[in-house]
Amino acid sequence: MVMEEGSQRDRERGDLDTTEGGRQILVELGEQNLDAICLSTYRTACKLRFIQKRCNLHLIDIYNVIEAVRDAGLNAVELNAIISVTRLENLVSSLYNQLSKRLPTTHTISQRESTVLLVQFILAAIESEADSRLTVLSVKAMLAMLCGGKLVDKLRYVFSQVSDSCGVLVLSKFDNFLREALKLPTAVHEGPSFGYTHNLARSCFPQQKRVMLNMFLDVVADPPPCLVWLPLMHRMANVELVYHPVSCSYCRSNGMTGFRYRCVRCRGYQLCQNCFWRGNINGSHSSKHQMKEHSSWRSPATKLGRALSRTLGCASSRDPSHPIYPEEPERTLNLANIVPSQPIGNTSETMLLSSSAPESSKSLVAAQRMNEEHALIAAYVNRLQSSPCIDSPSRQDEEHQLIARYTSRLADTDSSGVIPTRSINFDVNKQKRELIAQLECKNREILAEIKRLRAEHEAVCQPSPDRGSTNPTLLAELRLLRQRKDELEQRMSSLQESRRELMVQLEGLMKLLKDEEQRQAAQAVGSSHASPSRPSPATVRSVSTASPQIHMYPPQDSLAGVGGDVQEAFAQGPRRNLRNDLLVAADSITNTVSSLVKELHSDDSREEEERLLNGKDRAG
Repeated sequence: MVMEEGSQRDRERGDLDTTEGGRQILVELGEQNLDAICLSTYRTACKLRFIQKRCNLHLIDIYNVIEAVRDAGLNAVELNAIISVTRLENLVSSLYNQLSKRLPTTHTISQRESTVLLVQFILAAIESEADSRLTVLSVKAMLAMLCGGKLVDKLRYVFSQVSDSCGVLVLSKFDNFLREALKLPTAVHEGPSFGYTHNLARSCFPQQKRVMLNMFLDVVADPPPCLVWLPLMHRMANVELVYHPVSCSYCRSNGMTGFRYRCVRCRGYQLCQNCFWRGNINGSHSSKHQMKEHSSWRSPATKLGRALSRTLGCASSRDPSHPIYPEEPERTLNLANIVPSQPIGNTSETMLLSSSAPESSKSLVAAQRMNEEHALIAAYVNRLQSSPCIDSPSRQDEEHQLIARYTSRLADTDSSGVIPTRSINFDVNKQKRELIAQLECKNREILAEIKRLRAEHEAVCQPSPDRGSTNPTLLAELRLLRQRKDELEQRMSSLQESRRELMVQLEGLMKLLKDEEQRQAAQAVGSSHASPSRPSPATVRSVSTASPQIHMYPPQDSLAGVGGDVQEAFAQGPRRNLRNDLLVAADSITNTVSSLVKELHSDDSREEEERLLNGKDRAG
């Protein structure tokens, strides 16, 4: 185990510098009033989500964390090794430095503030338990839990840290991981609900003796009680911007954002996430009723379609919660045939490599021997180039010895399979270069063909100045066609004027008819008021027989000069709607005019086609 000297001294100095900041992030967390949430799982997830967003860790995924840990040299250090606060600050600073390079110019963050807040929170989480130390495992576990990205990728990284070389979970390592990861809920005062207890690792996998990667990833679908807040925090991040166009039954807000909760028993009773988490209810609804959580909005038509597809058996089978990965871990590449560009000059790095990877000492020795032989060959070539005489027996003997030595080396490496691999790699690279050259040649040919076709298209589309000006017959026909077109337009305008006059006349007829009806009605009312005494039956019968005649036969002088359709419309009696009959007559006139215009256009098109054909025959 590689121990960091002066770790306690650096931690004390870091505590003196960052105590105020550690209190700051916890004070900001208390101002959010998240303790009012009744359910401990949602309360813990909300608190850790606030810490994640406040430290801008939601913009960093697990692959960025792995890269930063590798650059800091912590991937080759044992998990139980203690690191200093300074090294932790450098690691976190490199994370935010790389993040600022990836972010667009419109989105900037304060690297210094984010670094200080995250380091303070990690130190506060470490100090939440007595006799705890800042180790490599604690840094990796907390960064992996708080960073963004997919949950499956996080769990794969965690499994790579707590499994052996055969891909089997080591319960002791997993127990240490749970001890460090569960310091996060403890740091936000949720230790009684999700604190660390003994035999917690065995309770996560009670029946499996050999836990492989796919079994470990099943935690996503059915998480154990100690980690139930982790997938919930990821689901909260996914639904933060989801909008539900329904109102909350308690706060009456227009629309919900985030989760939506619907009561199974109360029809139409829905709550937003803030009301449900805080236990707000009203009406006949009870807190004992079962609530269903919705993370998306579906219209009634979509729900009906899904119900029909499930009923008819057309619904696709549900995908697994995570991809199925191979049980055996991937083998590392054999890099023994790769010669390092520079020898390793740092003794501390050499000690770190030798202590962290003792099995790679043979490969390093082989690479060093090959490097020495290459250096010897280069020196001998330089001597041969600098000396004019190369035929001396001693020099030939040296050359023969060098060739024999290098040949024996090649024979040894050929038996181990290194040189053939290199030759195969060279052949593959040569084939790739040839394929690239062929594709580039074909690309140049395609570009030349496109250029040629574009030039031909432009030449065809470009109008020539002499085209159409040498044939006087065509010009005369074009003039006749334009003249005919003007005549048709004038005739069309005259027809429109006549139609407008007809409509005016029809409106005048309608006014005359209305005036006549009103006058007759006024006369009938005046006659009834003028004879207060009861009329005789004969008089009543005469009036009753005369009034239909008056309505049945309106005065014919008002319809003089009107077409037969209008006269027929008015001659049917008072039971017909005169306005509709007039509109029907107007529509018939409009249809007649439109049919006349169509016939004129058809005659003009026939004449134009005949003239064009005659012109082509003359040109031929």
